Amino acid sequence: MRHVISALVQNIPGVLAHVAGMFASRGYNIDSLAVGETEDPQLSRMTFVVVGDDGTLEQVRKQLEKIVTVVRVDDISSQDFVERDLMLLKVNATAGEQRTAIRELTEIFRGRIVDVGQDGLMIEISGKECKIEAFIDRIRPFGITELVRTGRIALVRGGQQHRCEEDVSGNNVGEDAG
Repeated sequence: MRHVISALVQNIPGVLAHVAGMFASRGYNIDSLAVGETEDPQLSRMTFVVVGDDGTLEQVRKQLEKIVTVVRVDDISSQDFVERDLMLLKVNATAGEQRTAIRELTEIFRGRIVDVGQDGLMIEISGKECKIEAFIDRIRPFGITELVRTGRIALVRGGQQHRCEEDVSGNNVGEDAG
């Protein structure tokens, strides 16, 4: 089972190395890792995706909580949460029908073309991991030349929300939103 874990940590040098070292020394594999500053510049949030049973999850949580610079650890996947992954990719695209097809595919997945070159395009797309994977599968025949992903980020939903509300821009913010 895939678990999404959020660790609020002190924003000081060496924290990432310490946490990654703990995972490595215990033999836990990190499927995805994203780290960034929070609303408080003294804190960073690390979001991990770890595969394992509930026992593995509990051990990871306990080991993280032992690290002095870790402020709080949450199993986000056990709660109602919103997740996103960001990807940039370069794809072969000569002028004409090929670019048109790539542009249409990008629009269907609610992505954006962020750079246009002589023989290729750079595309930005964000959403759930399954959406990113589906886009990669559909764009691969055009010839992906380079790809980079952020790893998953996630936050627990706040309050009592309905599953299919719209945000102020009219975008679907429910469970199936991209």
